[in-house]
Amino acid sequence: MQLLSSVYRPIAVFVLLAATLPAFSQQPASQTDIPSAPSSSSGPKFPPVDPKNFSTSAPSRETVEAFLRVSWGYDTDRVWQVQAIQKTPAPGISKVTALVAQKSDPQQQVATLVFYVTPDEKHLISNSDVLPFGAMPYADTRRILTERADGHTRGPADKKFELVEFADLQCPHCKAVQPTIERLIGDFPQAHFVFENLPLTAIHTEAYKAATYATCVAQQAGNDAFFKFIDAVFAAQEGLTPETSDATLADVVTKIGLDPAKVGSCSYTSAAKAPVDASIKLAEDLEITETPMLFINGRQIPIGEVANGQLPYDTLKKIVAWQFSLDQ
Repeated sequence: MQLLSSVYRPIAVFVLLAATLPAFSQQPASQTDIPSAPSSSSGPKFPPVDPKNFSTSAPSRETVEAFLRVSWGYDTDRVWQVQAIQKTPAPGISKVTALVAQKSDPQQQVATLVFYVTPDEKHLISNSDVLPFGAMPYADTRRILTERADGHTRGPADKKFELVEFADLQCPHCKAVQPTIERLIGDFPQAHFVFENLPLTAIHTEAYKAATYATCVAQQAGNDAFFKFIDAVFAAQEGLTPETSDATLADVVTKIGLDPAKVGSCSYTSAAKAPVDASIKLAEDLEITETPMLFINGRQIPIGEVANGQLPYDTLKKIVAWQFSLDQ
């Protein structure tokens, strides 16, 4: 799989909603614990549900309700109704239709959300996207990150609340999103933050070298020096060209008080490359196709959308708070 850069593109309605859905609680809820859609007494009115539109029991209506409730619970203004769960000509593939609206919408518009659920009920398909589905759709990703995301960290050692960022030091969008990351770390001091170097070598020729330099800085001077180096490289990002990257990186190393010759020599070693290669493999296994990417207890968020203006920071903050509240 070739990793792609974070070039922003138009996002279909469902994909945009799904991109901002928080993860499920890691504890499955019983059917009696699953709330139905919120009442829309002061908002849009949905048409009556026809029982004939529920022609399959997989997934159950309760599972779909749980998916939408836990996914969208951060937005108390949002209301929905599961309208249909139907068989399709493809064996085991079910079609789910839901109506979605905002209570405060003066025009009382209702959007139709349609997706398909795979036979194992672990994924949904919308347009060309395959996304996690089920009572605990992000549990596997959370487990993988807990076990394998061993990049450099900030905050508490406890991983109960974990933010994992995958970033490329030569990626302009990664540079642009760092103030957002700093705000999140400040707003959620209980979070264990992990930075994973993900050089997109197909398009950023100097990113791998910068990542190995960062590894050597950490090996020689620790986590604090690592993050000082990261910040300084982003600030000097324009100098990461084939002609000037050696001088740029040496200058950054000098500015943070380390020996550029020593760090430069280290960057060619297997000890420097192995952690970067492991991070790349982790990203491939998680099918990460762009940077910057953030995971909130396993829930994937294309955080570059904040810097791009498509995802307000206040909404992102609500999503993080909601996700963490689910995992108490």
